[in-house]
Amino acid sequence: MNSSRKLMNLSARQLHAFLEIGRLKSFARAAEQVHLSPSGMSMLVKELEEQVGARLFDRTTRAVTLTEVGLRLQPVAERIVQDVRGLGDVVEGTQAAVRQRLQIAATPMVAASLLPAVLSDFAAVHPQVRIGITDVDVNQVREDVLAGEADLGLGFFVRPAVGLLRQPLCRFRLMSIRPPGVQGGGRRPSQPWHALTGVPLISLPADNPMQVVIEKHLAAAGCPVGERQRVNLIGTVIALVRAGHGHAVIPSFVLDDCLRQGLDVRMLRDPVASVELFLVSRRGRKPGAAAQAFTTALRTAAARLAR
Repeated sequence: MNSSRKLMNLSARQLHAFLEIGRLKSFARAAEQVHLSPSGMSMLVKELEEQVGARLFDRTTRAVTLTEVGLRLQPVAERIVQDVRGLGDVVEGTQAAVRQRLQIAATPMVAASLLPAVLSDFAAVHPQVRIGITDVDVNQVREDVLAGEADLGLGFFVRPAVGLLRQPLCRFRLMSIRPPGVQGGGRRPSQPWHALTGVPLISLPADNPMQVVIEKHLAAAGCPVGERQRVNLIGTVIALVRAGHGHAVIPSFVLDDCLRQGLDVRMLRDPVASVELFLVSRRGRKPGAAAQAFTTALRTAAARLAR
């Protein structure tokens, strides 16, 4: 026991076997306790004695007792084995805690329109799961999921993205919104896309995946791009329309909000067009039970919002 460098090579498995033999005073009974064969137990002790550089047990036909070196090693081994067990408990507890946390990244209007009801229903059934919400633009949703900072992402991902697994949740029709007219706001009969020709439009950025779809239909209907007010958030679009700065084309998942604000709302036709809301996760990452349960709740809520 005069070389601390040798002791650095001791394994918790060797020390556990050593302690069980000392406790039971029998190689055979200790082997049964740790689920090893007698020869396997003898091998562990032999390896330990080689590492220590001394004999640890006196063996007779009647008993197995600790040598002087064995007696000195015993309290040290107990502390080491106890520390290793404590470390295992810490790791297991940390992993369990992680499994009970769920981070969701969503575009702001999706977060505001879809998630509040889902969170309430989900919390009632899964009170042990803590959910964090990040409301960011669609590009940041993608980055957060790819980086592992979010378990799930929600957004209108028109094109597949490398490293992301897309799951369609539901489709939302595209609709036009305008300031309330003489008759006030409300849901009006549908209108064709070409009715937007010459109308001042407020839009999302041209590279927004949802706006890409809208632009294709506007172009097909003969509506030139022209000069437009472009803003980053659908909520800002709605506010500007309500203030009388123009019209807009947005998905119907915000229909209820538009009606509450007294806007004139008309579904678009010729053709009927829609955008698809996707749930995204990092490809190759197995979803936990909490993520799977939350996905089910999302599908139910999204179906209620779909128009």
